[in-house]
Amino acid sequence: MSATPTTLADLLAEADAAGHDHAATEKNSGLQHIHNHATGSIVWFPTWKKFRDTTDWNQAVDVVTADFRSGSAPVEKWATAFLAGDLAMLLERAAAASDANTFVEENLTLHLTRTWAVADAVAQENGMDLPNGSITPPVFAGYPYDVYAQDGGVFATTLWNDIIDARRNRALTEEAARKALKPVSRKALKNAARKAARR
Repeated sequence: MSATPTTLADLLAEADAAGHDHAATEKNSGLQHIHNHATGSIVWFPTWKKFRDTTDWNQAVDVVTADFRSGSAPVEKWATAFLAGDLAMLLERAAAASDANTFVEENLTLHLTRTWAVADAVAQENGMDLPNGSITPPVFAGYPYDVYAQDGGVFATTLWNDIIDARRNRALTEEAARKALKPVSRKALKNAARKAARR
């Protein structure tokens, strides 16, 4: 793997092409992976440290910085609200997706990296060191995930499960609603009328 700044897409493509020794690929690339058993594919994503080595990190931080500078809210308040809203929107989209496994493959890495970029942009704006994983930045005070544990692996796997669960829970809710609206048979209506008459 190249040590010079590269794009995240290049890193992920290299990992996909590296073969079946996933442990060695993780060690050499600074990426981590999740097996999507439903599709048989491997989903690669960067650690939060490796993300900073890519050109994508600079672009993501610049976008976040431009966003909060365009508003009037304090940076930390803007970031906290953005992170909560971004997560809620992701899970809502996941719940409505036709295929949760495809959705998680297409959206996991983008959400991870955007979340890390928010914290890094806030730190830069405030003239502070970038988060190093040992202390949770204030912008994550109410966030439901530990975004730095195991270099981001805990964040990725927990969010992955929540995305899959969001679709499953929506499907269960929709099925319950369909059953509640199912037409009542004439026999059931007659039985109900007889019971009511006996009372």
